[in-house]
Amino acid sequence: MSADDAVRVLADKFASDGAAEYLGEPVTQAAHMLQAAMLAEQDRAEAALVAAALLHDVGHFAEAMTGHDLMSGTDTRHGAAGASWLAQWFGPEVTEPVRLHVAAKRYLCATEPDYLAALSPASVYTLGVQGGPMQGDELAGFEEHPYAAAAIRVRRWDDRAKDPEVTPPPFSHFERLLRSLTR
Repeated sequence: MSADDAVRVLADKFASDGAAEYLGEPVTQAAHMLQAAMLAEQDRAEAALVAAALLHDVGHFAEAMTGHDLMSGTDTRHGAAGASWLAQWFGPEVTEPVRLHVAAKRYLCATEPDYLAALSPASVYTLGVQGGPMQGDELAGFEEHPYAAAAIRVRRWDDRAKDPEVTPPPFSHFERLLRSLTR
């Protein structure tokens, strides 16, 4: 599959499944992911992290299980599902922050006392479904992962990307960037 084909598949997902509500948040799934990528761009993140921010929740609509399953109490492992699906086109510099963005939330809840209090109600709920704050050896294991810092950056953009008053750039704004990163 060519880079153009990969971007077309992603664009179609954003336009179809991405138009759905975002799990109790005041924006659609696509608007959420586009806002996260916009925030990464504003922070002058490298291209792979902008792509990871854009694609971090693609697992909600890349697999048979959906975000609605997550909100019903089933851990969909959407980070892992999305990263596995994206690996057909992108390397670990994009897929690993996607895979780890839920772990980053769990890590931040365990290590930053004010972090949990700042989460949206939907994110607090899913934290419980996803295993709650990290503990013990899990914390050290996450810290040692080569993509932990990247995942934390994606997580922070993820948390801020839920503003119904913000109009992010369209998916087409990121197409050239995505093409440049496909393998």
